[in-house]
Amino acid sequence: MTSLKTLDLTTGGGAAWTVHAVEGPAPDGLIGRAVAATVPGEVHTDLLAAGEIPDPFDGDNESKLHWIGRTRWSYRTTFSWVADGNDRQELVAEGLDTVATVTLNGQELGRTANQHRSYRFDVTGVLVAGDNELVVEFEGPVTAAEAERAKAGSWPHTNLHPYNELRKMASNFGWDWGPDVATAGIWRSIRIESWSGVRIDSVRPLATLEGDRGVLTTHVALAWADDAAAGDATIAVEVGGTQQSATVAPGTGTVEIVSTIEAVDVWWPRGYGEQPLYDVTVTVNDDDWHGRVGFRNVTVNVAPDNDGTPFVISVNDKPIYVRGANWIPDDAFVTRLNARTYRTSIQDAVDAGMNLLRVWGGGIYESEEFYDVCDELGVLVWQDFLFACAAYSEDERLWSEVEAEAREAVTRLSRHASLAVWNGNNENIWGYVEWGWRVPLAGRPWGAGYYLDLLPGIVAELDPRTPYSAGSPYSFDRFIHPNDDRHGTMHIWDVWNQVDYTTYRKYKPRFVSEFGFQGPPAWSTLTSVVHDSPLDPYGEQMLVHQKAFEGNLKLERGLGDHLPKWKDIDDWHWTTQLNQARAIAFGIEYFRSLFPLNTGAVVWQLNDNWPVVSWAAVDGHGIRKPLWYALKRVYADRLLTVQPRENALVVAAHNDTDEVWTTEVTVARRSTGTGGEVLAQETFAIEIAARAAAVNDLPASVAAPTDATSEYLEVRAADGTTAYWYFVEDTELQLADDAYTATITPADDGYDVTVTATALAKDLALFPDRLDAAARVDSCLITLSAGSSHTFRVTGAAAPEQVGVPVLRSANDLV
Repeated sequence: MTSLKTLDLTTGGGAAWTVHAVEGPAPDGLIGRAVAATVPGEVHTDLLAAGEIPDPFDGDNESKLHWIGRTRWSYRTTFSWVADGNDRQELVAEGLDTVATVTLNGQELGRTANQHRSYRFDVTGVLVAGDNELVVEFEGPVTAAEAERAKAGSWPHTNLHPYNELRKMASNFGWDWGPDVATAGIWRSIRIESWSGVRIDSVRPLATLEGDRGVLTTHVALAWADDAAAGDATIAVEVGGTQQSATVAPGTGTVEIVSTIEAVDVWWPRGYGEQPLYDVTVTVNDDDWHGRVGFRNVTVNVAPDNDGTPFVISVNDKPIYVRGANWIPDDAFVTRLNARTYRTSIQDAVDAGMNLLRVWGGGIYESEEFYDVCDELGVLVWQDFLFACAAYSEDERLWSEVEAEAREAVTRLSRHASLAVWNGNNENIWGYVEWGWRVPLAGRPWGAGYYLDLLPGIVAELDPRTPYSAGSPYSFDRFIHPNDDRHGTMHIWDVWNQVDYTTYRKYKPRFVSEFGFQGPPAWSTLTSVVHDSPLDPYGEQMLVHQKAFEGNLKLERGLGDHLPKWKDIDDWHWTTQLNQARAIAFGIEYFRSLFPLNTGAVVWQLNDNWPVVSWAAVDGHGIRKPLWYALKRVYADRLLTVQPRENALVVAAHNDTDEVWTTEVTVARRSTGTGGEVLAQETFAIEIAARAAAVNDLPASVAAPTDATSEYLEVRAADGTTAYWYFVEDTELQLADDAYTATITPADDGYDVTVTATALAKDLALFPDRLDAAARVDSCLITLSAGSSHTFRVTGAAAPEQVGVPVLRSANDLV
């Protein structure tokens, strides 16, 4: 008989914790002085709450706080325990960050070295009735990483610190979009479990489809307190109105129970069907486990074809065109995240038309809340194992930790319907081939054993229903360059780093799993942390919040011939945000025009983890940048785009729905000037099958301008889908500086701004946060031909008397 009792040792459970600096470069007076702590939490957030440090995100505080990552920290609590007659007691720590020594009542329980796994310590006989003292002492993470490097040797890595020496979130040490705030702390729940007989150790319910039947294969791992004294155990699984059970003898390690549901409701990614989820309850005597599953099958097709190697994710035998984004930890201090913040950020992806998020390998295996929301909203999850942009030792010290964390992660996450891909690493295979690692490695193993042997073996054993990729990018053949656009998945980073964004058209990628372009965050977000006077792109604090190598120089270079260089800081902000949006929209429209050769794009990146100039579509304060609105347009279910093909212009149409797209398309060549005269016009019908694409050549009457500098194409379908084409860049385009008027109408929850165009008004954008940081707007990057109007809806703020530059902007302002 199980008799499981739990004593919650988190702050929310009533435990009172303190933290103090043990030794290191802490300020005078802090060594040995106890500060109130929150568990789960991190030392930075504890010190911030106690008023011991300024906000790490503000100004140039980040560098002033680097001492935290080089200081040893001790977390301590005293709790009372009442003997309950059970045979066994265990301390369960769901997450310790990272190199820690755990002591109870003066007795060392063990040492940890992995943020990405949980730990269970036997405290039977150490735990006493009455008061107990628990101490968790953490090494400074930067110091610990450097110490491992000194002992084991150096493996190549990006960025400043040797993050690849520890099993800790890589980006916590700083990245080209994130702050260097290497944390320590009890970052997930911690508790005492007291039990007898048998308990559930883990549950791995794998839900699949066989025809119209749902099949749930539930793997239950059992733990026994005392095999000799225990009796038989009965394991029961309830799902979808069915119950299956089995009785096992003492000492049985694992049990497999198969349940079937006839005519099951099938789970689909968003845009392809509904997302029904089934409650699952597993009981072992009086211990129980609860979760949810969705019945679906996922495959990835990488079988060579005449064009190379495809990468096609299919769900329930239906190919999915991926419209996705890369996901980084949503806050540099991840313990501040919760179910509400996850839902808000994932809703940003859904509202932009996305159907996949890639959990990037420099972050964490996310919390259950993240995957639960993805299950509910139909967002597929591509889950990296946690290796990024570095070589990794394969010595036993690290190998055993990687195996333990991977087994736990696959066991925990395999139940989720949204889980579509396990991926071995981010850019490490590419790095070995091309980033100059071979000389410093001098023949030492560098991680291939993980990606090509250990991890695929664990996935095959524990989650055979989910496909595995060795890396991103990867060509699915060891003899082909891992970042070849003809094969598998590709990262495109020469755009942004070196060349103009028109270079996207140089490639014909089968699947793009990373590509991006930078832009600043919202004005209110930027100025909340950057206080340079005067504000300048190259100001001291501005550069603290620009982590990319030569990032602001690349913003300037990236303007190319597309937009003029800014005249002042307001124009810098608008110009670079606009250029970011245009660059990514350019790429995605081109990729979609290649369908079915191209089967998806995963932009870098959806979110930020602090206020920063970055590749994100949504900034660190949750404000949607112009890029987000561009993504919403180019990730729409139905897309029209004008593309150059062999010295001609075509209208490419991609119908990513289950319905035939039948509509009439009108292409007008118009004047950019006042009145917007229609100079030529052609109309044609399109009928595109479900999940299909078509290309229509444009006749010379519209495709050939009389004056390229003062004409443009407006493509408008009868169903409202639109596209535009310009024969020259904005630096040559004749745009009126008085092309529109604006009126403001107060509303109960904010106000409306209606803009009416008298000439071509290109890329209209409203930035109400410049008036009130709480204000949000529903639309952006709206192009209006003469005679057209658009209403921006603003919420969260009172109506101003008027709006103009820099609140209401357009490309017209810049040229």
